Amino acid sequence: MSTINTNVPAVTAQRHLARSQRQLGVALERLSSGLRINRGADDPAGLIVSERLRAEIEAVKQSINNTERAINVIATTEGALNEVAALLIDIKGLTIEAANRGAFSDDEVAANQLQIDSAIESISRIANTSTFAGTKLLNGGLDYVTSGVVDADLAAVDVLSVKFGTLNSIGVDIDVSQSALTAQLIFNGPIPLVESKTVDVAGPDGIVTLTFPTSATASDMVTAINSRTPDTGVSAVDVGGAAVSFNSQTYGSSRFVSVEPVPGAPSFDVEDRNGATVKRTVGRDAVATINGVSGVGDGLKLAISSASLKMNVLLDPSFGAGQTSFAIIGGGALFQLGPDVNSNQQENIGVKSMQANKLGNRVVGFLSQLTSGQAYALKSGKFKEASDILNEVQTQVSVLRGRLGAFERNTLQTNINALQITTENLTSSESVIRDTDFAEQTSELTRAQILVQAGNSILAIANAQSQNVLTLLGG
Repeated sequence: MSTINTNVPAVTAQRHLARSQRQLGVALERLSSGLRINRGADDPAGLIVSERLRAEIEAVKQSINNTERAINVIATTEGALNEVAALLIDIKGLTIEAANRGAFSDDEVAANQLQIDSAIESISRIANTSTFAGTKLLNGGLDYVTSGVVDADLAAVDVLSVKFGTLNSIGVDIDVSQSALTAQLIFNGPIPLVESKTVDVAGPDGIVTLTFPTSATASDMVTAINSRTPDTGVSAVDVGGAAVSFNSQTYGSSRFVSVEPVPGAPSFDVEDRNGATVKRTVGRDAVATINGVSGVGDGLKLAISSASLKMNVLLDPSFGAGQTSFAIIGGGALFQLGPDVNSNQQENIGVKSMQANKLGNRVVGFLSQLTSGQAYALKSGKFKEASDILNEVQTQVSVLRGRLGAFERNTLQTNINALQITTENLTSSESVIRDTDFAEQTSELTRAQILVQAGNSILAIANAQSQNVLTLLGG
């Protein structure tokens, strides 16, 4: 049938030409943008997945930045602690030097005291001035805040890490089932002595040989033993004038007391707490649970390391067995290390104050007590006590440095490594979904161009066919 009002072949050619032009437009858009998905209509499901992947990639990248910043904070803190440690070493040297009284004049001791005062002042100044982007690092601002600590129960509390989650505070319940003990041996006499006794007394700090003369009383023996306590770490107590108790000065299973006669000397029988005749005995560590988790005991010290709480406490020597509790109500340095905001992807670490009156503990003393006019200044002559305080403070500082170093190495650096691998995989997945395959799209572009050119030619032929009807009119 020949018609002129309706040119069906031309309509068909127009439809195919329009489709080819759309395909050409899509190919040009993808090649110019480099993206396979430029709008939702290109691939609705792919768009949803790729947008989620983009969000995850950005979150992971920010987590890497957060971790790198956390490393900077830790490195700055550790650098300041390095200076504190160097000053403590100087103070220790000055104290040991001043203890050489036979070759050291009073003026030289006074000069050493001035240097110690200056060094301790510098430590407190470092504590107050060490900052990172306005955040104080060593003044206690990053330490945990506790409430309800009973001083008669706990001599020191050092909270290392807490995960609060959605809680504003965490309660800490300590149940001591077995108290810490010093090592103890008891000499039951007869007293006064009926014959001279010569014994070796040994303890954690060393061994000495003591001779107790005939008719020596319990008080005489105690005086002789305690005069050598700095050399042995063993002190003595007169038990009612009828017995003498030998005790290690500190608590725990690593402390011991040994009392035995020298070869060829008369016997000197001593008993342990159970009444057994022995020559050597050791102390006992405290046994306790903290929030239901067994703590690791070392004398009066207790340590706990769980998923939600890492903490060290020092029991007061008078506490014994029993229960005590307190609350951690805030504080610490919170680091967001993962792409999602939840406690599993956060780390919270505490950094105690480095001020001189905070370094040490109530059992051995505090660093501030080594300054002029204080109990353990050089002028007091208590060099042993000052040295013990310095040993404790140096331990606290070195342990904190080690803990920060372990946190940086084992937590932060490994977190960056893991996040970088995650970023690579997420980016690769997002690229597969959203990026243009140029080889494929170039082929599509060529195909679309050919189809458009062919469509234009066919449309021209279809339009020309209507003119054939003129031949029927004799035109």
